[in-house]
Amino acid sequence: MQVTRGQISLFLCLLSCASSLGTRYTPDWASLDARPIPEWYDEVKFGIFVHWGVFSVPAFGSEWFWWYWKGAQNPNYIQFMTKNYPPGFSYTDFAPEFHAQFFDPDEMADIFEASGAKYVVLTNKHHEGFTNWGSPYSWNWNSVDNGPHRDLVADLGAAIRKRSLHYGLYNSLYEWFNPIYLSDKQSGFKTRDYVEKKAMPELYELVNRYKPDLIWSDGDWEAPDTYWNSTGFLAWLYNDSPVKVRSLHHVVLILKLSQIVIQIIMHASFHSLQDVVVTNDRWGLGCYCKHGGYYNCADKYTPGELPDHKWEKCQSVDTISWGYRRSMKLSELMDLPSIIKDMVKVVALGGNYLLNVGPTSDGMIAPVFEERLRGIGAWLKVNGEAIYATKPWRVQAENATVPVWYTSKSSTVYAIFTSNPMQNSFKLLTPKTSYNTVVTLLGNPEPLKWAPLQTSGLIVLLPDLPFTPADAWTLKLDEHTYIEGCSSTTSQIC
Repeated sequence: MQVTRGQISLFLCLLSCASSLGTRYTPDWASLDARPIPEWYDEVKFGIFVHWGVFSVPAFGSEWFWWYWKGAQNPNYIQFMTKNYPPGFSYTDFAPEFHAQFFDPDEMADIFEASGAKYVVLTNKHHEGFTNWGSPYSWNWNSVDNGPHRDLVADLGAAIRKRSLHYGLYNSLYEWFNPIYLSDKQSGFKTRDYVEKKAMPELYELVNRYKPDLIWSDGDWEAPDTYWNSTGFLAWLYNDSPVKVRSLHHVVLILKLSQIVIQIIMHASFHSLQDVVVTNDRWGLGCYCKHGGYYNCADKYTPGELPDHKWEKCQSVDTISWGYRRSMKLSELMDLPSIIKDMVKVVALGGNYLLNVGPTSDGMIAPVFEERLRGIGAWLKVNGEAIYATKPWRVQAENATVPVWYTSKSSTVYAIFTSNPMQNSFKLLTPKTSYNTVVTLLGNPEPLKWAPLQTSGLIVLLPDLPFTPADAWTLKLDEHTYIEGCSSTTSQIC
């Protein structure tokens, strides 16, 4: 068979890609921190966090129920137990009541997909130590041996991936009352029995079995990363884990075959050659906002200015708890406009937005949570172009009477305003326009009339804004803008 010059060039390009994928990382932060974050994560922007476990049974206070009851001995939790449960009732007695009898993975995944989220992160194990899969390292304290008697991680994962969403797993490194961990803690973490016998074997097993696209680590802060052997785990994850091998498998085939493979390569997905797994920064005391993959820094963290590293804000619809609460009040929940404002700000500052909902112990998403998620999805159907796969613009916000947040994509600038100006004309003070600038309102294809302001910016004649419960709209500035110092119009943004 005859091989063309173009096919040879493509083959060499793919070989170059294979070479970059062959980079091996050493178990130290200098090497691990240099690993690029896989592109998919920056493009998706919006995900769903799912806190689910034995804490969903008492569904009181927060997912930290066991700790506040027995660790901190909070009087509110003690009183709750005294009033509602018999003497001698232990936290482990809640597990058989974690039935998940109404859990339909496809139904739950449909709700998440309808929200417009592109990734989902489920709690594999929270600080209570109960695993939502049949962990061989958590005998009788897992969802297969106890409670639901099913593999919740596998069931939801299959439904999520069937919808082409990315699937991540939250994993707490420490366990509040694990006696082996407490023994290590008593030694000042000079012994590492918990890590070697429980935490790390379980985490390796989790990755090998479920091959998550994302690992959301937590429960690390009491001990240094050297205790957890975090760098050793991450080096394995990036170099030799099934997530990595899955990508390299295609490269091995390319290298072993000869000319015929070039025809196969022509039809192969280039994305199959990219790294997939993503991690956060919670790998030991002092790692926050410093080491790992993307940065969480702290729960509900939002930087004051554009960071120089990829980050994520985890937020909860229930402002009091990450787990489901039976006593939650409407006033304690984020409404749809608040969620959209929060998400838009995060994306404008280069972050991802991971929004949490806690299912009930019987496996349902509360109707009020579902309403919020579907409302986000309805807004993203119109405005998602200004969110997904965007980059921060040179100016992230205008602090005018009506707040405006900017995002960009190639030569296009998006101005998202998060309240109704209540007038037909609307000023954007930052963009520098040219004669060829076209302004539209997302959801309305008709170009809008506009005029430049004296030095920079423009005034736009708005149409009647369509009703949206999210109370946010997007102006799209396309295609040509003027860069100061250039002699002609250009398709670059300025």
